[in-house]
Amino acid sequence: MKRFRFHLPDMWNNGPLNINLIDLLKEHPEYFRDGVEVASVYGCIPPAIWNGGRNVNGYADDNTINMIITEFNKRKVPLRFTFTNPLLEEKHMSDAFCNKLVKMADGGFNEAIVNKPVMEDYLRKNYPKYKLTSSTCKQIRNFDDLVKELEKDYSLVVLDYNFNNNFEILEKIPEKYRSKVEILVCPYCFPNCKRRGAHYEFLGKQQIARCALSTLNAMTGLQGITRAQATEEFACDALKLNFLETTKFSTHVTPDDLFGRYADLGYEHFKIEGRTMHLLNVLESYVYYMAKPEYRDLVRLKLGLMAISMN
Repeated sequence: MKRFRFHLPDMWNNGPLNINLIDLLKEHPEYFRDGVEVASVYGCIPPAIWNGGRNVNGYADDNTINMIITEFNKRKVPLRFTFTNPLLEEKHMSDAFCNKLVKMADGGFNEAIVNKPVMEDYLRKNYPKYKLTSSTCKQIRNFDDLVKELEKDYSLVVLDYNFNNNFEILEKIPEKYRSKVEILVCPYCFPNCKRRGAHYEFLGKQQIARCALSTLNAMTGLQGITRAQATEEFACDALKLNFLETTKFSTHVTPDDLFGRYADLGYEHFKIEGRTMHLLNVLESYVYYMAKPEYRDLVRLKLGLMAISMN
């Protein structure tokens, strides 16, 4: 049977929703499409200065960190930390919280997503048990560069979303590498967005600012960082869209194509976006992709009631 391995957004804000989904999938597999499984939950636990792609806010103590790691790992689901801040430098590698977080989850089961060589080299040297995924934040748009990336020692390579539905390219990727390609199936960014890189840098700078302000001894600022920097917003109309509105994008992968053309070509890893999206958007994307059409309403209701009861 073909496998459809979904990578879900966030162990922090969406943690309870994801745990309930994993449990529902185990208890009622008949609700879901054949071969569906949760392959990982990606994101980060705050205040992690290494985090990138989306901001993660708050402060987790050791008990909370242990609880998150335990709840997902005991369900055989690894955490994949998004260590993709594009502004990371060597000086950031000594961050006490991030090193503590990685050590606490360093059992040979959990993983990390990387963007910058400084981060990748540090993890390979100091935490070699972690499987590493090459981030879509690299924005690799050239086919030859993509193949070179797939040849490297990564567990997975997340495809740039602009390759979605480009079956000329998807068919050209060597078959031996297709099982290590991860498809971002529901991007919220507009196709061919020219500001994507700038947005990642904005979020990286803001993550550093928010992490500094989250510490108890830095509530009024640290090293010139101000609350204004931490709360500034990136102006983008895509941030206003709901999940169903993004299904009109040319880069959106439909369930029919995912379970049809993509699967037939040997692709089996699929990433759902939504780390900082409204809970209802995330829930709708899960139902849309993973539930059988005749069970979508039931799965939506069950997961929605569970999510409400935990708030």
